[in-house]
Amino acid sequence: MDTEIQGRAVHVAAIRERAEAEMKAMGIDEAFIDRLVETFYGRVLQHPALGPVFDARLSGRWPEHMQKMKSFWSSVAFRSGAYGGKPVQAHTGVANMSPDLFPQWLALFSETLSDIAPNPEAKAWFMATAERIATSLTLSLFYNPALDDPMRKPA
Repeated sequence: MDTEIQGRAVHVAAIRERAEAEMKAMGIDEAFIDRLVETFYGRVLQHPALGPVFDARLSGRWPEHMQKMKSFWSSVAFRSGAYGGKPVQAHTGVANMSPDLFPQWLALFSETLSDIAPNPEAKAWFMATAERIATSLTLSLFYNPALDDPMRKPA
């Protein structure tokens, strides 16, 4: 049992080391993560469609949310395990959230990365990751597999 636990710890450490090396090669560090989150969410608040949805949900809790998002993106980029939240649950029941907001979120994220990412590789990595996250959240929050049932009769 101890050998199994030690083997897992070594495996997890190797994953983190590879992620850290990959991020370092792209010029990504914690300061970039902070800047990305601060810049992006500053723009979210100014966005005509996204701003009201985010602000209604996070009013009075923006500093807490910003810290959570920094922890989230750091955990994703560096495989640190620092983030322990539940994104699907956090987004469930958000007033006025709709699937059409996700492309707008991604477009704003892309614009932010175009402005601040250290290089095209970093932008591509963060965009690919954001696209996976957006797809996952969209499916989790809005997809109903029963609607795709080939045996379903139209109403």
